[in-house]
Amino acid sequence: MSPNMVADRPSKLGWLSALPPAALALAFLACLPTIAGGEAIRIAYDWVPSLGIRISFLLDGLSLTFALLISGIGAFVALYSSVYLAGHLHLGRFFFYLFFFMAAMLGLVLADNVITLFVFWELTTVASYLLIGFDHASAKARRSALQALLVTGAGGLALLAGLILLGFAAGSFELSVILTQGDLIRADALYLPILVLVLLGAFTKSAQVPFHFWLPNAMAAPTPVSAYLHSATMVKAGIYLLARMHPALSGTEVWIWSLTIFGAVTAVTASVLALRQTDLKLALAYTTVMALGTLTMFLGSEASVAVAAAVTFLMVHSFYKAALFMVVGIIDYRTGTREVAQLRGLAGVMPVTAVAAAAAALSMAGFPPFLGFIGKELKYEGALAIASEPMFVAGAAVLANALMVAVAGIVALRPFYGARLVTPKAPKEAPVRLWIGPLVLAALGLTFGLTPSLIADNLVQPAVTAILGRPEAVKLALWHGINLPLLLSVVTFALGLSVYFFHQPLRRILISLEARLPTTGDRTWDGLLTGLKALAAAQTRLLQSGILRRYLFVVFASLALAVGTTLIVTDAWRFSFAWSDLMLKHWAVVALIAAGAMMTAVVNSRLAAICALGVVGVGVAMLFVMFGAPDVAITQLLVETLVVVLVAVAMLRLPDLRRDPAPGFRGLDAVLALCVGAAVSATLLAVVAGPMDRSITTYFEGASVPEAFGHNIVNVILVDFRALDTFGEVAVVVVAALGAYALIRGTRRTREKSGGRP
Repeated sequence: MSPNMVADRPSKLGWLSALPPAALALAFLACLPTIAGGEAIRIAYDWVPSLGIRISFLLDGLSLTFALLISGIGAFVALYSSVYLAGHLHLGRFFFYLFFFMAAMLGLVLADNVITLFVFWELTTVASYLLIGFDHASAKARRSALQALLVTGAGGLALLAGLILLGFAAGSFELSVILTQGDLIRADALYLPILVLVLLGAFTKSAQVPFHFWLPNAMAAPTPVSAYLHSATMVKAGIYLLARMHPALSGTEVWIWSLTIFGAVTAVTASVLALRQTDLKLALAYTTVMALGTLTMFLGSEASVAVAAAVTFLMVHSFYKAALFMVVGIIDYRTGTREVAQLRGLAGVMPVTAVAAAAAALSMAGFPPFLGFIGKELKYEGALAIASEPMFVAGAAVLANALMVAVAGIVALRPFYGARLVTPKAPKEAPVRLWIGPLVLAALGLTFGLTPSLIADNLVQPAVTAILGRPEAVKLALWHGINLPLLLSVVTFALGLSVYFFHQPLRRILISLEARLPTTGDRTWDGLLTGLKALAAAQTRLLQSGILRRYLFVVFASLALAVGTTLIVTDAWRFSFAWSDLMLKHWAVVALIAAGAMMTAVVNSRLAAICALGVVGVGVAMLFVMFGAPDVAITQLLVETLVVVLVAVAMLRLPDLRRDPAPGFRGLDAVLALCVGAAVSATLLAVVAGPMDRSITTYFEGASVPEAFGHNIVNVILVDFRALDTFGEVAVVVVAALGAYALIRGTRRTREKSGGRP
C-alpha cells in the first residue's frame, strides 16, 4: 500500500464526486436532438482581435461524441476513484487534477479556433503529467510522467507550428472556416510541412510507432487515471485531431499512406507486445495502443464506411477499455496483485465483477451480440473498401483483432475461472461504487449491440458527416448476412482462440526475442536522454567555464559571425558611399576616435584606458554637433564625463593591470576586435547607403505639434510618445547613480577604517 494511503478510511465524497461530470454529460445529451438533426452549435468571443484569434467553440457530431465520452466515462471514473483512492492523503489534489484534465479535454474537442485548440492541447499535457506522476514518491511514476510530458510536449510544439501555417494557408484560424478550404490548403506550397507537423503532434499524443513506448509506461499512474486518460480520453486527442482535420488535409497520397502504414504497424506491433505481458494493466495498455493504431489506419481513408468503422470502434473501445481497466483495478484492490499467473477462480467470490469483465471482454473480442462485433464487422467492411491497399489493411486488422481475442481471454476471463489460486489478499466482492462503472459500460456495449440504431442515427452518422465534411448515411446492423467480413470474423475467432490456448509458450518466445533485440523504444528513449544530458554537460563545461574573458570572446565572436554571415548572404555589403563628401574636420574627428580606441586597447593603466575611452565618446559628441544634434551631443558629453569620473574613482581601488603572460592572446583579441568592428561598420554603412524609410519621421513631424504641443521633435518623442520607455531609462540611470554613490561612499569608509591606507 502506498505510504499516502490510510487503510479502510471511507471517502467523504462518495456519490457526490460523480455529479459535476454527470451534469455535463446530461447537458451534452440535451444537445443530441439538435446535432442529430444536422445542426451545429457555435459560440465565439474575441481574444486577440489584432491577430485574428478568438475563443470559439463548436459542437457538432464529432465534438459531441467525444464530449459525451469524456463527461460520461469521467463520471464513472470519479465515482470509482472515491473508493479506490479513499483515505489517500492527497485525494482532494487528485480530484482537482482529474477535473482539470476533464475541462482541458472538453475545451480541446469543443475548440473552433486552432490557437484555442492548441492551448487546451497543452493543458491536457500538463494535466496528464500531474496525474501520471500523482504518486510522486515513486521513481517509476516520476520517470513515466516526465517521459509522457517530453514526448507529447515535443509533438505539441510541432503541432503549434503546423496550426499556425495552416491558419496562414487557409486565411483564417477558425476551424469552421479552415475545414471548408480543403482544396485551397492541399494546393498550397505549405501543405506538406503542415501535414508533417500536424501528424507529429497527433502521432506523439496517440502513441503511434515509434512514439508508442510512453503510453504503457504511463500505467504507473493510479488505475482510475489509466481508465480515464489512457483508454477513453487523452490518448484519443490525437485521433480527434486527425478526424477534425480530415476535411482540410485528407485525400492526398501522403495522408493516405502515412496514416495507413503508421496505423497498421502500430496496431500489429502493439497486439504482439500485449500478448507478451503478464501484468494485466500493462497488457491492456498495449491493447490501447493497438486500438489507436487501428483508428489511425481507418482515418486515412476517404471511404465513408471506413470512417464509420473508425467512429464506431472509437465508442466500442471507450466502453470496454474503461470497463476493463476498472475491473483490473478491482482485482488488484481486492487481491493485491495484477500478475496473471497468480489469478484464477475469482468468479465465485467476485461474481458481479466477473460479469462486468466477461461482458467487456466479449465486446473487446468482437463476439455477437455486443457492439464490439458490429464494430469489427464494420472494420472489415471498411478495410475492404480502402482503395489504396485493401488486403494490407484487412490483413493487419485481422491479425490485430485475433490477438485481441487472445488478450481479452487472458485479461478478463482467465483470472475469474478455473481452480482458485492463493493471492496476497483474501479476495471478496468490491463495493458498489467500484463495480457500477464497469458494469454499466459493459451493459452499454450489449445494449447498443442489440439496438445499434440508437447510436447510428444520433452519434455515428453526425460524427461521420463532420469528419468527411459532407452528409453521409450510416446504417449499423448486427447481421449483414454471410459475406466476406463475416468470414474474416470467423477467421479472427479461430486464430484468436488458437493463440489463447497456446499463449504461454508464445509469450516465452516473445520474451526471448525481445531480450535479443538490440534496443527497444524505451531503451532508445533512455539513450537519447543520456546523450542529451552528456551534450548539456559538455556544452556547460565549454561555455560556462567561469572565465569572464572567454565569455566575452564567445559573445563577440558569435556577434561577428552572425552579422558578417548575414551581410554576405544578403549581399548587403556591396554598397557605394560618397567618400568625397567627407571634409577635413570629419577626418580629424575620425582620427581622434581611432586614436582613443587604439590607446584604450594598448595601455596598461586602467585610468589611462578609461580616459582614452572618454576621448572616443568626445569624438562621437563632436560628430553629433557637426550633423545638427547639439542636444544629443550634450547628453553624450555628460554621460562620458560621468562614466570617466565614476569608473576612475572605482578603479583606484583595483590592483595594477599587468600584461597577460599568455603569448599570442592579445593578438587573437585584436583579430576579434577588428572583425566585430568591421561587421558593425559595414552594417552601419549599408543602412546609411540604403533608401531612407521616412514613414516614422513623417508621422512624428505631423503629430508632434497637434498631439503633443511640442516643436522639439526629439523631446516630444522622449517625453510623450515614448514616455514609458524614457521612464524606464531614467529609472536605470537612477539605479546606476545610486550604485555609484554606494561604491564611492563605501570606498571612503574603507579608507577611513584603514587609517587612510590604500
